[in-house]
Parts: sequence; structure tokens; C-alpha cells
Amino acid sequence: MPTPSLDPATDDPYLWLEEVTGERALAWVRDRNAETVATLATGERFEAMRTGIRQVLDSAEKLPGLHWRGEHLYNFWQDEEHPRGLWRRTTVDGVRTDTWEVLLDVDALGAAEGENWVWAGAEGLAPEYERYLIRLSRGGADATVVREWDVRAGFVPDGFTLPEAKTTVSWIDVDHIFVGTDCGEGSLTKSGYPRIGKRWRRGTPLTDAVTVFEGEPDDVAVVVAHDHTPGFERDLVVRQIAFFDTAWYILGTDDARTLIDVPTDATLDVHRQWLVVRPRTPWTLGDTTYPAGCLLAVPLENYLAGSRELTVLFEPAPDVILEYWQWTRNHLLLGLLRNVHSELVVLDPEHGWGRSPLPGLPEAGYTTISDTNPEHTDELLIATTGFTTPSALRYGSVRADLAVLREEPTFFDASGLEVEQHWATSADGTRVPYFHVSGSGGGPTLLEAYGGFEISRTPAYDAGLGRGWLSRGGGYVSANIRGGGEFGPDWHRAALRENRPRAFEDLAAVAQDLVARGITSPQRLGVLGGSNGGLLMGVMLTRYAELFGAVVGMVPLLDMRRYHLLLAGASWIAEYGDPDTADWEFMGRYSPYQNVHSAASYPPVLWITSTRDDRVHPGHARKMTARLRELGHDVSYYENIEGGHGAAADNAQRAFRRALALEFLWRHLA
Repeated sequence: MPTPSLDPATDDPYLWLEEVTGERALAWVRDRNAETVATLATGERFEAMRTGIRQVLDSAEKLPGLHWRGEHLYNFWQDEEHPRGLWRRTTVDGVRTDTWEVLLDVDALGAAEGENWVWAGAEGLAPEYERYLIRLSRGGADATVVREWDVRAGFVPDGFTLPEAKTTVSWIDVDHIFVGTDCGEGSLTKSGYPRIGKRWRRGTPLTDAVTVFEGEPDDVAVVVAHDHTPGFERDLVVRQIAFFDTAWYILGTDDARTLIDVPTDATLDVHRQWLVVRPRTPWTLGDTTYPAGCLLAVPLENYLAGSRELTVLFEPAPDVILEYWQWTRNHLLLGLLRNVHSELVVLDPEHGWGRSPLPGLPEAGYTTISDTNPEHTDELLIATTGFTTPSALRYGSVRADLAVLREEPTFFDASGLEVEQHWATSADGTRVPYFHVSGSGGGPTLLEAYGGFEISRTPAYDAGLGRGWLSRGGGYVSANIRGGGEFGPDWHRAALRENRPRAFEDLAAVAQDLVARGITSPQRLGVLGGSNGGLLMGVMLTRYAELFGAVVGMVPLLDMRRYHLLLAGASWIAEYGDPDTADWEFMGRYSPYQNVHSAASYPPVLWITSTRDDRVHPGHARKMTARLRELGHDVSYYENIEGGHGAAADNAQRAFRRALALEFLWRHLA
């Protein structure tokens, strides 16, 4: 294996590109953008793709994303007339009739205040949900401004207000909130998130807020929250020690803390009287060992009193795992994956955790729980989707058949398209599944993957991809490589830290399998990934160049020698390793930035990022581009000035970014 071409201790000629808004760095960005726009953002095909994708994003017929809060369903909506969006709400009947009450016009607010506001969410005060703590981001960054909002009167004069930071907030009551924010030196973790949780009373300065918990500087974050469930109100502290290690406490009188004594690598949930736990590794209690990925339940008070009589709600099998769970008022819903195909199950805790299927589900398509109303009812919303099937939203309850509430139109012609699941064999013999969407067009093939943080890639209707790629004759592949969650925590853990190359080998195996099946050839196979998937793209470029005709990396992670020093990077050490230790021995072998070689033959590559991405530093893509250019390789670069980790703040930017990537792939593969 070749040694890294850069000495990470002494040799990084492009550190100046890490100065996010440095004059020299931004001048370099403007020059690269101009080159890329002049080369790619031209011609009838690009304009047709951009227009077609934009029409989908702006369509009044697309399904609204819904969040159930009290009596209302809330939605954030963007279209051509409202590029920065409308925050609005309605009822179930209002979803059917497309009737909405607009609460806040973000475009109008930004214009009135002279700010580049991007909506980042809202925290409501239960049970009435008439008061909110609204998050507004400048340009789409993770850091937000928090301001208090009254549904009846707008922004509250002298209400709770917090300046720009990566802030956490939770209502206690109308006059008190829990808050974690940047309070000056020592108040943030090395990852840039709150280290201290405080209780803040209305009308007092933040400096007088009472500290209720302090984490350690090396922690990822501390969150303090209030559970408003009637009859079960309580205060909870979540100390995220590392990305996959968390300690939970219940705050009692005088802020005394009671630890919920479960393994720190477990995911837990408190709902009414129940404690639900999903361990990521085998958990031994007494004479019983519970497997990784199972789901366990016990009355919370009993557990805190010392009882260890847990009920097994779910136990994984080689082909079926628990992807997620969600409560209604009286039931627990399990979202399962069986070989990356969805199943939904209803559990009844009041009747011995009786198990039944959810009635009224369609036989085909991927189904997921869109939202429930757990404080009040057993009603739920179910979303159904598929690679070639327009998404639909269904409404009902756990005891009655679900009825279609809204359906998307057919945004692209899927006739002739076929979806198949295949399995590739990775370097160590592991079978790796992937979905292939093929048609009769005979065009190039686009392969996407992620492979990290126990995040699963599941089927979805992507109308932009349909219009810009599939309807033009292109084929599409979604790979379920290790590092993801498609087969539970073991599938994720198999590609952690020193085992990260297994994810790379899995994707290479899928690429090779596509060629072996005669689906495509390396010259006509493109690969795309973002964030952690951008790291994957960097490795495909530098270690598996012969497998691909073009590579696209979005908001990528590429310099593994310095990633932990840049923005939120320190929070991912549990995933990748710590390059300041002996971990660099295995990280340095694959870190893309350090493994660019002048003598290598790489396929053309396009990096896309955002100046306002305060999660994955834009310096990763900037420095990688500069290094490739220096050594004479074919590299293109585009940096959107706003948009945060999504690299786009509105639909126009999303359509441009998507069309740019697809145009790049068409030019090099078709």
C-alpha cells in the first residue's frame, strides 16, 4: 500500500483554506465557482434538469412534512413564492383540503429585519402549544438564534431570546426554560455544543440562570429537557459522553440526580410509566444476556427501585432488525427492517405487550411512521414510498384501517423501470445488499451509499432523481454497506474505527458486482455520497479509481488528520478514531487528503460544499480540490455561500446543486 503523499505533521500547504471567511480563501472559492458554473451550468440539458427539479420542489402537490403537536399538525413549506418558507399549521381535515393557518413568513421576516434567515425549527410549550421557542439560522448553519413566539401575537417583547450558538432549549412552564448555549469560556464542549445545562427564569439575565448539570469538556453535549406528559411530568438530563455513549438522569428535588443505570451505549426512551431500552452491544443482567439490537421494557419506577425484571419486546434475527420505535398514547409501534424491506408492528403494553400487525397498510412499498400524537391519542400518520412509486400519506389509528390522506402525483414517467434487490460479496465474504432501479434507456448508472453512524438507506420516491436521471435513461443503485443500520448495531459496528475499510470494500464490491452482472461498466458508473458519504467518495477516488467513471462528493469529510479540530469533528471520534493517538496508523492509510498521488490516474471528481456548513468544515473540500489541482488531476468544485450542511437554503439552490451534480455525471459517463 502506498504511503500517504503528505506528511501530516509538517506538510499541509493549504491550511489557509480552512479560514472559512478569509479574504484569500473566499477569492479562491469565487474563482473555482466561476470555473465550474461556466463549464457545467450551461446548455439545454442542464437548464431542463434544473427546471424540472425545481418544479418538483416548488409543487403545491408534493406531500407536506407534518409534526403533530396538540390539536394541530405543523408544517414548514417552501415554494417559488416563498423561497425561505412559511411556518404553518392545520388539522387532519385541513391536510385533506390543503387549508392552512400561516404562523410565520420567513421571507417577510428576513426582509423586514435585513437578515438572511433560514428556518431551523420550533420548540412548543405543551399542552396548548400557543408559545414557541423559534430557531432561526443565518444562511442555514447549525448555529441558531432563539426567539420566543406567541401564536396569537407574534414575537414576544422581552421574551426568551438567545444569540447565535448551537443552543438547546426546552420549556418547563411559561416562565421557565432549560437552556444550554454559549455562555462564554468553558461553557461548550470541544465539539462546540453545550457543556452546561441551566434553568432560566423569565425576566432575569441569562447570567443568573441556575446551573443544573455540567458535563466534561471532552463530552459531545449536554441536554436538559422537561417531559410535559400529563401525570408523568419530570425533568431529564442527557449527557452525551461520546457519539454512541450517553448517560441519562432524572432531576429531582433540589436538582438531585438519579442515574438511569443502563449501558451508556444503549438507546433509551421514557414514555409515561415505561422505560424502554435498546442495547447496542450484548447486555448481561444477572443470569440473562440480552442481545445487541433487542428492545426491552420495564416500569420506570420499578427499575429505579432496583427491579431488573425486563420484558423482551423484540429480539433481532439475521434478516430482521428493529430500525426505530414510536409511541401513540397507549401503544408502542415498532418499525422493522427485514432484509431492508419494511414491516410495522403494534404492541399493547396494557395487555401483556400483545403483538399485532398495523391494519390497512398497502402490500407494496416502503412504509414508515410519519408521526403520532402520543400525549393525547392513538392516531397516527403513515408514509408509503418506493423508488418508482409516488409517496402517499395515510391517517388512522392503531385499531382501525388506515385511509389515504394525501398522495403525490406521478412526477416522472416510471413505466419500464424495474426495481430489483441484489447481493454483492465483499472482500471478507460478507453479503451486501443493494437496490437497482433499471429501465430500457441504456444510460449510465449512478451508485449512492452512506455507510456510517448506524443510518439506514431505505427505498424512497426521489422525483428530482427521477426527472434528472431515471427518465433520461440512467440507472440507479442504492447500496446498503456496513457502517449503516440496515442490519442493526452489529452492521454498524463492523465498520467502526479500524474496521472502517470494510465499508469501502463493501461499496467496491457492489461496483464490481454491477459490472459482473452486465448492468454497467466502470466507464459508465458514477458514484455519489455526502457528509460521511463524502469521505466514502474520497476513498473511492483515491483507492478504487479504476471502478468508476466519475465521482461526486457533497459536504465531504476528507482530511482525517485534522477533522477532529474542525467544527463538530471532535464529536465523531467514536466513529472514526482519534488521529492524535495511535489511531492515525489505520486512519492515515485511507484519509483521502493525505493519499492523493501525482502518478495516480483518477476519474473526474466534483466536490460540492457550503461556506455556512458549521458541521463538516468546507476546508475539507477546499483543500482536497487544491491538492488535486496542484497534481494535475481533473477536479471541479462548487461552494454555495449558504445552506449549512445541506449545501442549500431554498429550492432554487437545491435544484441548482442537484442539476450541477447530475450534469457533471452525464458529461463524464454518457
